[in-house]
Amino acid sequence: MDGVGESSESGSTVSTPKLIKSGSVRDDDACPRQVSPIRIGASRNTSPLGRVGSRNTSPSRQKAIKTKPRGLDEETVATFGKAVYPDVQMEDNIWAMLPEDLLNEILARVPPFMIFRLRSVCKRWNSILQDSSFLKFHSQVPSHGPCLLTFWKNSQTPQCSVFSLPLKTWYRIPFTFLPQWAFWLVGSSGGLACFSGLDGLTFKTLVCNPLTQTWRTLPSMHYNQQRQLILVVDRTDRSFKVIATSDIYGDKSLPTEVYDSKLDRWSLHQIMPAVNLCSSKMAYCDSRLYLETLSPLGLMMYQLDAGYWEHIPAKFPRSLLDGYLVAGTQKRLFLVGRIGLYSTLQSMRIWELDHTKIVWLEISRMPPKYFRALLRLSAERFECFGQDNLICFTSWNQGKGLLYDVDKKVWSWIAGCALQSYNSQVCFYEPRFDASIY
Repeated sequence: MDGVGESSESGSTVSTPKLIKSGSVRDDDACPRQVSPIRIGASRNTSPLGRVGSRNTSPSRQKAIKTKPRGLDEETVATFGKAVYPDVQMEDNIWAMLPEDLLNEILARVPPFMIFRLRSVCKRWNSILQDSSFLKFHSQVPSHGPCLLTFWKNSQTPQCSVFSLPLKTWYRIPFTFLPQWAFWLVGSSGGLACFSGLDGLTFKTLVCNPLTQTWRTLPSMHYNQQRQLILVVDRTDRSFKVIATSDIYGDKSLPTEVYDSKLDRWSLHQIMPAVNLCSSKMAYCDSRLYLETLSPLGLMMYQLDAGYWEHIPAKFPRSLLDGYLVAGTQKRLFLVGRIGLYSTLQSMRIWELDHTKIVWLEISRMPPKYFRALLRLSAERFECFGQDNLICFTSWNQGKGLLYDVDKKVWSWIAGCALQSYNSQVCFYEPRFDASIY
């Protein structure tokens, strides 16, 4: 499937990438049909006509077989023995006069990855990604649904694959439009992805839209040193912010800095009072940023609107080996980690913060069969991240992905190719054409 991106005003050149669908081949296409050999002699006659009172297995009574077309999650029922009717011919003169607003309304509801296929229909649809009226309708329709974005480098060439959870299909997105820096994935929000890295000896941050292939470099921070970053997109306001948390560089404490796309500049804020961070993983929900700390023990919360830090004395569960903060919908904040000092007694558990009592309440445990399949060794590393009450687990060595739905309380494996290797990064991603980098 072809894809076209816009050229950003930062001077980047954009090629016409090909969006490749990575799907499995159906069994009826890959394997030849088996034909039973003719048996000669006194073999038993098993045909329907050779036995009196045998069950009728004529084509009209055959069992309906469900087949799943490639790239779609909807099942269609095909019954053998039914007559195959030719496709209904559409009147070109009728469909060619479809009102523009109605056409945009229909196309805006097509899954984003399918748009690349439709662009080859005609010149009018080929330029749809630059059509302001289509983008307006696209911004008003519900989201396509959560996706997983996997980023890695193969021979220093950026590679990106996106797994659509609604379509259950992998798509390859070329990332050759990005500059040749030593950069890494920071995260994704509202259709945009954030990267940071070193251009020579200079630390830089860039924001891009993987679908439209547009990107730009953000201005340098006041204290331009490598530190933890998080991207926050406000779709209502059509703007985004990048938060650089406080850090210690040498003997200096770096203040918190926030980039605002509306102002196109970084602003300085309070220095985080925490002395010792417990984990580099952060979680952002309800306009608040949370980090784990050991000194003082508990959480540090940064209120983006007010611009200051606050300590939350929420004690961690006992025997917690490694904890990850995961943001849920609205004000829900989860803590995910392993419990137990010995490999035979370890288990993966999920807690939710009670904001009233300031305590962690256990809400779920990973079933043992999933835990053993995900982490075969007690010291094996894993990653955990979430979005919209979905929590994803990936193992560095096993290359597997496990998904947990907090609302439905359902565990499920993520099908397809390996999610994570020793040099890849994964995050949730929402594909949107209307996400602007400005």
